[in-house]
This record gives sequence, structure tokens and C-alpha cells, in this order.
Amino acid sequence: MVEQLIRTPFTELTGVRHPVVQTGMGWVSGPRLVSGTANAGGLGILASATMTFAELEAAIIEVKGRTDEPFGVNLRADAADAPDRCQLLIDHGVKVASFALAPKPELIAKLKEHDIVVMPSIGAAKHAVKVASWGADAVMVQGGEGGGHTGPVPTTLLLPTVLDAVDIPVVAAGGFFDGRGLAAALSYGAAGVGMGTRFLLTQDSAVPDAVKQLYLERGLTDTVVTAKVDGMPHRMLRTDLVEELEGASAIKRMGPTMRRTLEFKKDSGMSWAALLKDGRAMKKAQGRTLGQMALAANTPTMLKAGLVEGDTDAGVLASGQVVGVIDDLPTCQELIDRIVTGAAEELRRASSYVR
Repeated sequence: MVEQLIRTPFTELTGVRHPVVQTGMGWVSGPRLVSGTANAGGLGILASATMTFAELEAAIIEVKGRTDEPFGVNLRADAADAPDRCQLLIDHGVKVASFALAPKPELIAKLKEHDIVVMPSIGAAKHAVKVASWGADAVMVQGGEGGGHTGPVPTTLLLPTVLDAVDIPVVAAGGFFDGRGLAAALSYGAAGVGMGTRFLLTQDSAVPDAVKQLYLERGLTDTVVTAKVDGMPHRMLRTDLVEELEGASAIKRMGPTMRRTLEFKKDSGMSWAALLKDGRAMKKAQGRTLGQMALAANTPTMLKAGLVEGDTDAGVLASGQVVGVIDDLPTCQELIDRIVTGAAEELRRASSYVR
């Protein structure tokens, strides 16, 4: 286990040893991966969007049973039960609440009253300014290289605009996988890096081994950004299923969309009323059309098929472009140790250029 070699405003804020974040990936960021990251000195984040309320509480309890280190939970700010889930974090003493969308100011205030660090994910400098003015403690910014829902601007251009706009710690995500990336992010002015695909491809990840091998075989050009899965730009591995979805008409996709909506309703235990309420909140928060909201119910079911059940014929595999440069499956401990050690070496080397 590597001692703390790099101290940043983010490590000071969260109490973690290293400025490395394992992002909240649906169906991937479960108790085993989160606790593995935490015990290695990074910040592990549970993905709660694919969990029922009871499943989330059980997952939090399991993580606490596996580690005494700080960890976080990723929440959907537009979910109908977001306040109840925040209370769950308060009740169990979770250190960090991360959000895919900006939480309301009153929710931020409630969490901060109980010393919970609030870290929304944002995709533009103006969004960082907004959540900072509402009291957010830090932000994570993901560039277009990142997997899952993503934007068009690369990290190298997006990150500086956010750093210039706010004075709270900024965690950079999208395209990071080694010590050179962490050193580069810190040189930009970021306080840490967030990684999804790199942590998915570890021994601590519960993703089936056959699926991990499929990721390892892919190159830099083997991902695609498509809106045909859930109506929003989504970066994933290029597979036969994705190619089929890309070429299918809206009418042809209607049947599978309704079937997956029913599957999601069954898995989540949500009533039709709750689904509709979530849909209205999504429409208001994200400006999605009715068609996009219908497609949105596809995502959890299709990701589960690929990432949990290993059925790549029926499921999709979210992935960052960084998949093309990853060729091994370390433990979280091995991964974080070599990233931090490598970053320290790179920063020392770069400082030798200064006169």
C-alpha cells in the first residue's frame, strides 16, 4: 500500500489518501468495487440509480462492513425519492454525495448540514458556476472521451474552462487511466481524476470475466456515441446490437422499447405512477421529449443484460475511449498504487524542466 504522495484540496475535503475517484457506474459500482477502491486509498462511489431504496441501504451497510475508509454514493437528483435517499446517506454517515444532475439548493444545504461532501457531475462551466453558487463542495467534469452519457467537448478543452470558472475542487474525468493522466490533470489545476472504464476493468469489478475480456480486445476506435439507446448521447462499445440499433427506425425500435420498459418496471419495483412521476421530473430537469423519456427506460435493462448477465446480444456495454489503451485486470490496490506512484514520478520529472 502506497503512502500519501500527493495531497490536494480534494483529498483534504474528502479524507481519502489519494486523489483518485472510481465513478458511479450503474450495475458496476457495487459494494465490492467501492470497498476495494476505498481500501486502496481512493474514493469509491456506489451507483444507486439502478438500486431500489432497500437495495441501496443494504449496499451501504455492506460497504461499511468491508471498509472503514470514506466512500460516496451517486444519486439521481431528479428521482422522486431523492430526499429520502439523501436522508439514508445522513443516517449511515456516508462521506460524499455525488449527483449526475444538479441537486436542488435545499438538498445541498441539508447534506452539508450533516458534513456530507456534495459533488455534482457537470458538463459545462456555466453548470459548475451554478452548483458552486448553491453550495456544492466540488464538481466532477467529464469530457467527451468518457463512457456513458457524455458531451462533445474533450477533457483537455472542457477542464480549463471549468477551472477558470470556479474556485472549488474540480475532479477531471474522461480519458484517464494511468499516472501520466493524473499528473496532467493536476498540472491543469484539477484536484483529482475520476475513472470509470479503468475501474470496470479490475479484478474487484463484478462484471463477468468474458465481458471484461471483450473490453480488453477493443481498440481506440471501437466505441461509438449513439442516442438510439435512451435518447441522449451515450458512449459505448461498438457491438452488433449497437450497430443494429443505429440502423433501426423509430417504429422498429418501439416494440423492444416497450418490452424493456416493462422489464425495468419489474426489476425496480416501481409503480406506473412512480415511473410517470420520474418521467415528468426527467422532462423538467433535462428537457427530454416524450420519445426520449420512453427510450430512457431502456438503459438500465440493456446495461444490466450486458454488464451483469453477460448477454452482449441483448445488452449494451458503456465504455470510454480509454478502453483502447487498457490491457490488464489489476486489483484496485495495484491500480491506484501504480497511478499515484507514476503521477508523482511524472510531476518530479516535469518540475526538473523549471529554471
